[in-house]
Amino acid sequence: MHYFDGNQSMFTAIDCAEGARSMRMRESVHIANAMPQFGNDEVWMNTTFDAIIIGAGQAGPSLAARFNDAGKTVALIERDLLGGTCVNTGCTPTKALVASAKAAQMIRLAEDMGLPRQHLSGIDLAAIQRRKDAIVAKSRQSLEKWLGGMKQCTIIHGDARFVGPDSVIVNGDVLQAKQIFLNVGTRAAIPRLGGIDEVPYLTNSTILKLDVLPSHLVVVGGSYIGLEYAQMFRRFGSDVTIVERKSKLLSQEDADVSDAVRAILENEGIHIRTQADCIRLGMHDSQPVVHVDCHDNSPEIVASHVLLATGRTPNTDDLWLEAAGIARDENGFIPVNSRLETAIPGVWAMGDCNGRGAFTHTSYNDYEIAAANLFDGGSRSVDDRIPCHAVYIDPPLAHVGMNEREVRDRGRPALIGIRPMTKVGRAVEKGESDGFMKVLADAETKEILGATILGTGGDEAIHCILTAMYARKPVSLLQHSVHIHPTVAELIPTVFGELQPLH
Repeated sequence: MHYFDGNQSMFTAIDCAEGARSMRMRESVHIANAMPQFGNDEVWMNTTFDAIIIGAGQAGPSLAARFNDAGKTVALIERDLLGGTCVNTGCTPTKALVASAKAAQMIRLAEDMGLPRQHLSGIDLAAIQRRKDAIVAKSRQSLEKWLGGMKQCTIIHGDARFVGPDSVIVNGDVLQAKQIFLNVGTRAAIPRLGGIDEVPYLTNSTILKLDVLPSHLVVVGGSYIGLEYAQMFRRFGSDVTIVERKSKLLSQEDADVSDAVRAILENEGIHIRTQADCIRLGMHDSQPVVHVDCHDNSPEIVASHVLLATGRTPNTDDLWLEAAGIARDENGFIPVNSRLETAIPGVWAMGDCNGRGAFTHTSYNDYEIAAANLFDGGSRSVDDRIPCHAVYIDPPLAHVGMNEREVRDRGRPALIGIRPMTKVGRAVEKGESDGFMKVLADAETKEILGATILGTGGDEAIHCILTAMYARKPVSLLQHSVHIHPTVAELIPTVFGELQPLH
């Protein structure tokens, strides 16, 4: 494997593995149709690879490994840190912080568990962040070591931009390949709020560097990221307010799920302002203020810190896609077909940037689809994927397949089963009985249509339902299954055995 520093003007290789291949440098070429940042008289060095992968998130490194194992040369280009969002600013760091917040909450609840009452004297956020950083660093170092052992893989740090359908420029040099894969991910979307330029704000990335506990954190946005951080910092000891423009939290979920999540968060002392019709930011006495126009309560909230958690936007705006003939949709995503191919032959888009999924598991599945079709003679399709996601509040919310609203909209007779977590022995024994299970099935075919588990262990237990759905098995498979006692999953056969017509 070769490693190139983004500060180098030309490719000076640093051998990172024994027997590293020599660079196949071709003669300089003239690029007549370069983008405006480069004049038509510029000359760059040209290098050819079998494949180019832009972005080292969840799909990129694994695909690079497949090319390497096949004896094909591959350039893996990354502008920032290897591992992408999941390793550096998403799953790994946030779940480490969620675990610390859970530990803090359990100390507070010691008396409820029959233990002597404990007093949590204070939270050292800097120490919590150091623990998180160590976990992230270990994960990233493992990835770097793995990639470092790939003799056919060249890692390049820099910004890649298209200069043709089979060519990109990075660090002043042109790379060519017959196959180019985009795995550039997304970043925090910054909403067009009044006063946005007047107030210092945090995003999901910058809040990871915060080492002083906010006295009052206002979270703008009531979806996955916002809710996780809201509960996390409340458990660390901050006052927390969630401001959401829509009428409910987690607007894509069923109303009963959203209502239950709201109750859980409010029971922990989190203030929630939905239907915030006109959100704008400002400053008052050197403190951030979030102005809202709600149907109740005060019209403004004074904060110590503001977190913007209003969605994600794809990192596609500076790729010079037009030079390759690739168009973006109205939200900036790169359209692909079911095989993840763009409209331009030889160019694929994987992961969050293609708009076909917004999670680490869908990004990795994109890699699996592309690799199977390219190397294994497969015919895998993203259309075969069953939607599934989780929200890592405590207790977690997990969902697979269709929700109740979607099943009703379908118009066919359906069955529903609901079981509160208060009737799940394992949850009661753990003192964590908030939430419920909900399953849906077709009344005629008995096909499993979807399921939601809001409750302790639900993010793990739901996978037995997901596996049955992939196997295209009817509800009887789970009705007749014998699950281990005492677990959360053992009540899944029970809830499927209590299906009733959905009215």
